Amino acid sequence: MNLSLNTNLADGYTSNSQIARILTENWVLNNSYCPSCGNLPLKEFENNRPVADFYCKKCKEEFELKSKSGKISNTITDGAYSSMIERINSENNPNFFFLTYTKQWTVNDFLIIPKQFFTSEIIIPRPPLSQSARRAGWIGCNIDISKVAEAGKVFLIKNAKIINHDLVKETFNKTLFLRTKSKDVKGWILDTLKCVDNINKEVFSLDEMYQFEEKLKLKYPNNNFIRDKLRQQLQILRDKGIIEFIGRGKYKKI
Repeated sequence: MNLSLNTNLADGYTSNSQIARILTENWVLNNSYCPSCGNLPLKEFENNRPVADFYCKKCKEEFELKSKSGKISNTITDGAYSSMIERINSENNPNFFFLTYTKQWTVNDFLIIPKQFFTSEIIIPRPPLSQSARRAGWIGCNIDISKVAEAGKVFLIKNAKIINHDLVKETFNKTLFLRTKSKDVKGWILDTLKCVDNINKEVFSLDEMYQFEEKLKLKYPNNNFIRDKLRQQLQILRDKGIIEFIGRGKYKKI
């Protein structure tokens, strides 16, 4: 991968947002690969397609690109709230690439959040535009990636360091099983993953997982067996190679 953006493509343009879009889209086309199957190059959809920007010709995965200057942050600005909610709940919702670049037009971070990690909880509506605005009442949204489990943040480049392609593919494909789960089942698995993330230790215990019982009870008030549910999800994560059971009620993050 060449981490430099081709600034020659910006000649004749004055809009910073337009320049950034042209340079980052061109960089993805010429440097990226499919995180699912490893195929390259990615193909570009026709302009103004509402669902995605790129696709893999081999495995048909689709990707939308979001880019920004500076360091990666928890909040990423997106378009209309209603359109975003409709998109992530559709059958052909895309995976999301997030790319950050420096003032020198070099790539700093490039990661993908697989589509199975996108839920309505991470899409935050912005205040409606004022009545004096041209699009009065329009509601945009932000994507809050702090609400995404670490297993759903697959870096291809991190802090200007290129991540091994095989590791990227392994990490991306490890959670594909979530796509076959119902909304309720997937929700429980994702919540359990976030609980695991919130334990800041490599090895953790069931008792530490049970500390999230009250919080989960607020989200699932009709479930009187939160601890049983947590143990069930941990078994799933163990079977999928996301965590390791090391005995006596203890687990290890992989």
